[in-house]
Amino acid sequence: MKRRILFLLFALLATQVGSLVVPAYACGCGAMIPDGGSRIGVDRETSVVRWDGRTEQIVMRFTVGGNAQRAAWIMPVPGRATVELGDGRMFDELRQLTRPERRTRTHFWPREGDWPFSHTTGDAAGAPATGAVPPVGVVGREQLGDFDVARLTATDPDALKNWLESNGFSLPDRLATEVKPYVDQHWEYVAVRLAPRDGGAGKVLRGNLDPLKIRFDSDRLVYPMRLSRMARTPQSLGLYVLADHRMEPATRIGGSAPKVTFAGTVEPKHGALAALTDGEPVFLTALDQEFPDPGRIDGDHELRATPEDTPYRRTVYRDELLTVGDGTPVWLLTIGAAVAATASALYVLHLRRYRRLHREATARTPQ
Repeated sequence: MKRRILFLLFALLATQVGSLVVPAYACGCGAMIPDGGSRIGVDRETSVVRWDGRTEQIVMRFTVGGNAQRAAWIMPVPGRATVELGDGRMFDELRQLTRPERRTRTHFWPREGDWPFSHTTGDAAGAPATGAVPPVGVVGREQLGDFDVARLTATDPDALKNWLESNGFSLPDRLATEVKPYVDQHWEYVAVRLAPRDGGAGKVLRGNLDPLKIRFDSDRLVYPMRLSRMARTPQSLGLYVLADHRMEPATRIGGSAPKVTFAGTVEPKHGALAALTDGEPVFLTALDQEFPDPGRIDGDHELRATPEDTPYRRTVYRDELLTVGDGTPVWLLTIGAAVAATASALYVLHLRRYRRLHREATARTPQ
């Protein structure tokens, strides 16, 4: 049992550590590694964070590729956590809620793709520990879908590393340094062993894994990121944050400026999202952040309320040539009208000149 739990922890750390042969999309909260000489890559990691001021819930889903039949993942948490499977439909609901607003705007002069340059129109648009406890303890274990979940405590920065290594995992020496801040703050760990639920000989981890929901008490909204500094490839983080107000990271923690892709009040009445929010209206903030140099990550994300709950939605424009009637370009009609007006003016001027010359010639003729 301990060996399987240990294996979980090691697998996640390898993703951040760069032991993967293939580039990995960020696992913002921890690390993932495969067994033996196999490969695994996290192509995408999406997290939904629900915080009501007392309790934090994080729902995570990984999309993985590679040839690993087993892998492990670890996530530090600030208090005693419960773990259960999440509902994958929640991510579909959030994509719909945060989709960009689509608008059409027109332009007068033709562009590339417009007539006469083309016959088509183009689109332009995307619990602190108390008392004497062992250095590492297993406080719970559950089998959840593709996950064999262990919840661990560690009171010594080297104990967690040694415990993993005693169970067959060669973790980097840097691990003890990276987990020390969590140990000092009496954080605990969720360690997960991943394997295909219908696993047979040769079956590998691939595609979307079951979402995992982690719940713990917290009087501040925190998203663990420190272990990502061990990654050797650029990292990306995407968060859906559900709280009483619009939220923002307190600092960049070594990454680029976080981008808000949606902000607004939502009130889901049915489905997975309603279950997470108890059907109450909440403010949803969607954030994206890039970490070109993960080694510069200097802490965990702490999110705070913004001064105002300003709504925001991205807008994607479809550019179209301004036309009238059966699709005739307005610019063509305008030019045609201008040419006609110019011709008329020239004709009037010519006629006036002809009449003037005729009068002058008549006046010079003897009577």
